[in-house]
Amino acid sequence: MSHYLIRPDATGLRAALFDLEADIMEVVWGRRWDEFAVSQVHEVLASERDIAYTTVMTTVSRLFDKELLARRKDGKRYLYSPVLTRDEFLRAMTREVLDRLPAVARDEAVSYLVDSLGDADAETLDRLEQLILRRKQELK
Repeated sequence: MSHYLIRPDATGLRAALFDLEADIMEVVWGRRWDEFAVSQVHEVLASERDIAYTTVMTTVSRLFDKELLARRKDGKRYLYSPVLTRDEFLRAMTREVLDRLPAVARDEAVSYLVDSLGDADAETLDRLEQLILRRKQELK
């Protein structure tokens, strides 16, 4: 996965993707397409707003350049497929942000995470405990 510019003024996918890129990926992931043509994405987006086919085509190509989509030639067109699931993308984006932080800021981020668990239910805390135990085992 390529490196992403994190936009601090945006949330969710838009923190790492431009708005149309995020919209396209939401369509692809939401429709659970294993493979698709630009025309399919354009059809969905055009039903919601006025958007040119060439705009969608350019943005899909940019997502390919960012390694979020793979593509293969199918006659005169390309067929695209997602490289990551939505959850895999969000995990990778989060990991990249944390990896870019200096050690002090990373410690603060972990402290913030622990503080934010104040409202967590027992199931969430159990999952977190299992993740910590698994990581400790990996370090041995």
